[in-house]
Amino acid sequence: MTDPFSSPPHPTPYPPHTSSPSYQTYPWASQEPQPHPTSDTPRHAPLGHHSDLRVLRGAYRWQRRVATLTALGYFVLFLLLSAFAPSFMTSEVSGGLSTGLLLGLIQVPVTCLAIWLYEHTARLRVDPLADRIRDLAAVDARRGTVR
Repeated sequence: MTDPFSSPPHPTPYPPHTSSPSYQTYPWASQEPQPHPTSDTPRHAPLGHHSDLRVLRGAYRWQRRVATLTALGYFVLFLLLSAFAPSFMTSEVSGGLSTGLLLGLIQVPVTCLAIWLYEHTARLRVDPLADRIRDLAAVDARRGTVR
């Protein structure tokens, strides 16, 4: 008798995979050296450096942190005040408008400020670096530099 949880035997529609891939699957396996292409054009050193990309990543990371902390920081402040200062949040500002409602409505302009900060820092710090790297890559491509 078969196990009630096992599936019934059925033929597989595909034969088992017996061929191995044409590339190395393990990084620690020894690899054969690739032959260098021979050409008549001289090789030039690439103009761009890895430090350019590292600087670009750092600028982009700083940009994301500033914009994210602006929006989320205000929202977390709003949540903490709601949880730990309910008497402050229910106090009336003017004409039946509570402090909590006023702070909730201010969330929309703060989010717009975070978007503006993101765009501003992109124009100021990230875009010039990206343009410089793009220009260097175009020069490398025209020179035929192999990285």
